[in-house]
Amino acid sequence: MKDKTIIRSPFFYVGDKYKLMPQLKEYMPKRIGKYIEPFVGGGSSFLNSTGNSYTLNDVDYFVVRLHKEIGKYANHKQELFELLFELIDFYGLSCSYRGICVPSELKKQYIKTYYAKYNKDAYIHLRSDFNENKEDILKLYLLLIYGFNHMIRFNSMGNFNLPVGNVDFNMNVFSALNDYLDFMKKHSVEFHNLDYISFLENIKFENDSYVFLDPPYLISMSEYNKLWNDEKENELCEYLDALNDRGIMFGITNLISHKGKINTRFFEWSKKYNAYNVKSNYISFNDNTIKTTSKEVFVTNCA
Repeated sequence: MKDKTIIRSPFFYVGDKYKLMPQLKEYMPKRIGKYIEPFVGGGSSFLNSTGNSYTLNDVDYFVVRLHKEIGKYANHKQELFELLFELIDFYGLSCSYRGICVPSELKKQYIKTYYAKYNKDAYIHLRSDFNENKEDILKLYLLLIYGFNHMIRFNSMGNFNLPVGNVDFNMNVFSALNDYLDFMKKHSVEFHNLDYISFLENIKFENDSYVFLDPPYLISMSEYNKLWNDEKENELCEYLDALNDRGIMFGITNLISHKGKINTRFFEWSKKYNAYNVKSNYISFNDNTIKTTSKEVFVTNCA
């Protein structure tokens, strides 16, 4: 049964911790002052935590721009929806939330891919216009919503190159945006665009600070994880040991095993702390099948 108390990020992309939050919340401190997240991604983790303030970071420039752009409408919800719907109508995209649906004959002809068939040309037009002017972040948001697997991907020329997905702006998108804006209105939230160490080095930690980490997974080949390597994994483990020595609370998710690979470094390191198995259906961008042989864990120095 779906947990009604769990907020879903309006960015939806693969790797987001939305489905795991009912489990992870059980292992997070009940009292958090400053919530700190170096790899914020879509944001379902911070949206489901209980901090007094939120200091968030991602090395991906466009991820941070999306959070800032959407968040600035926290006190102007209707304006955001009007702007998004204007763009949707201008490009001729479907919008099932508003009853702008794919014709029934197309649904019959393309039973599993009718959104992609209907929106393809409009999506390519939108993508082309965004690549001409990458300052229009609301266009990028719609590319994320209508794109394949809700990914953010740019080619070597710096152009967004994700193909159209079999999705549209539906009730789930509307609800997630509403919840996100409500959260941003109620809380003190700031975003940074740095590598994770530079970000953490600039933090003024307090007694009840808590660092939540969802880093790239070393033994996964999904798009987001390609720049991560053994050296970075080792560096992260050592950095967390240093935080622990300073009495700073943390929690981190990771894959211990995946498709016959073992993350030995992280597994051995995790034995120093409290490690919990996480029941997940790990999915990567390149392969949407459920990974029944994968073992995902949450490691924390909190009691």
